[in-house]
Amino acid sequence: MKLTFLGTGTSMGVPTAGGFGKDQIDGDPRNVRWRCSAWIETEKSSIVIDTGPEFRLQTIRAGLSEIDLVLITHEHMDHIAGLDDLRPFCYKQEQSIPVYGSKTCLAAIRRRFDYMFGPDRYPGATNIDLQEIMDSLTFRDLKITPLPAIHGKIQVLGYRVNDICYITDVKELPESTKKLMRGAKLLVLDGLRWKPEHPTHMTIPEAVEIANELDIPQTYLCHMNSYVNHEESNKRLPDHVRLAYDQLTLTIN
Repeated sequence: MKLTFLGTGTSMGVPTAGGFGKDQIDGDPRNVRWRCSAWIETEKSSIVIDTGPEFRLQTIRAGLSEIDLVLITHEHMDHIAGLDDLRPFCYKQEQSIPVYGSKTCLAAIRRRFDYMFGPDRYPGATNIDLQEIMDSLTFRDLKITPLPAIHGKIQVLGYRVNDICYITDVKELPESTKKLMRGAKLLVLDGLRWKPEHPTHMTIPEAVEIANELDIPQTYLCHMNSYVNHEESNKRLPDHVRLAYDQLTLTIN
């Protein structure tokens, strides 16, 4: 099973529109971060987690040519703005694509992308099948388990896909969620910045604390802002915690 990070940046991306934070980027391409999204592929399945504003470009850059299923973590636009870019995949595959998320998230998608749904659906619009996920489900060779988490004032979902746990945009993990995560081989976790603390995201030290508590062999951080330097940060981190970067591909046996 492979995990490819399609994007690892904050809601505004790195650098942001207008070049804010550009002075922090030292020429290392790993410090340029598109909005968070991930691609998980096996011999039988190709699924993505979140479809942000750069999703079209991310799929082209990664060589992603087929999508069987989409998992959405929450309704913020940096995670759903690229839903329309599923359209060519629907055309090629000649079928709708199931999109899973929480009840609240799916309701927001219906409101914001109303032209995709209902009797007034625009001809040729993206054909997605919204499905609420509440419990574990099996899809081909994957077991997918939703991982409820707290992102400031809203509940979001991370996902455990076989032995990968992926949770972005999170501040707190309930004990019940931690229980679902134990025994995984790889953890992907929100790590916005080193300091100061943030009301809706984990800082890097907070993420390291969770990684140590869960004792998962390897953790990769995502959703970093402009002030997180890849090389310098990795030198400060314990060996079992690394920063992810766009286009990084990991193989999990």
